[in-house]
Amino acid sequence: MITGQSQSHPQNPTTTPAPSHADRARSFDAAAAQYAENRPSYPPALLDAVEEEAGRSLGGARVVDVGAGTGIATALLHARGADVVAVEPGEGMAAQFHTTLPGVPIVRGNGNALPLAAATADFLTYAQAWHWTDPARSVPEALRVLRPGGALALWWNTDALDVDWIADSADRISRFFGIDVRSEQSKSTDRTDLADPSGRLRFARREVRWSRRVPVDTHLANIGSHSAFLVTPEDRRTAFLAAERAHLLETFPDGIVEETYVVLLLVALNT
Repeated sequence: MITGQSQSHPQNPTTTPAPSHADRARSFDAAAAQYAENRPSYPPALLDAVEEEAGRSLGGARVVDVGAGTGIATALLHARGADVVAVEPGEGMAAQFHTTLPGVPIVRGNGNALPLAAATADFLTYAQAWHWTDPARSVPEALRVLRPGGALALWWNTDALDVDWIADSADRISRFFGIDVRSEQSKSTDRTDLADPSGRLRFARREVRWSRRVPVDTHLANIGSHSAFLVTPEDRRTAFLAAERAHLLETFPDGIVEETYVVLLLVALNT
């Protein structure tokens, strides 16, 4: 699968140029309902790890969930007892967020220029979102908004490539896009300096493994909700997903897919 951190562009040189980073970021707005319905959430152990690394509870804490999307992570933080405000740049994603979490405040903005006062947050969280920012801008913004001792927590669901069928699927996606999914995921998950090239932040790194069982249609819709697919011409995308369905049903003839993830968590304190 295409991980949240992958920045490669789909290759289709005989038709249109590769979509830009901004095009890929904007692609989610038209697919917000698909994203909300089919993307995986996160296990309770992830938030346990966030609290352990931060040295404080999320309950009662002022949390800003940046790049909140449709509210998948925001809902978990809210259920944990945090006082959450969401920040989301996309109109379509924000509209879906309002539908999903009507009682949670959300403001339009992004991590490069947070619409928040200085020293007002105990936690800043970025679920599948930090890679859409420019760390040269988002790191100073995070430090500005966090209170002293506050925690910046970044996390991504990444595919468990040690599972044979997931590795095989990643290889098919690699061939489709002309990229090396395994290499890109390994590079992104092994190097914490990619999150802050300036070296101002000292990240603790954790991994949390988990899985979910979903119908094959949900799994395929999850794949299709990633930006690399959303900006691919519909006929190519449809053909790939139809072929992928056939491969999956060979492995899961009952039509229920067991997706396995390793959540990469990075936490840095504002010291």
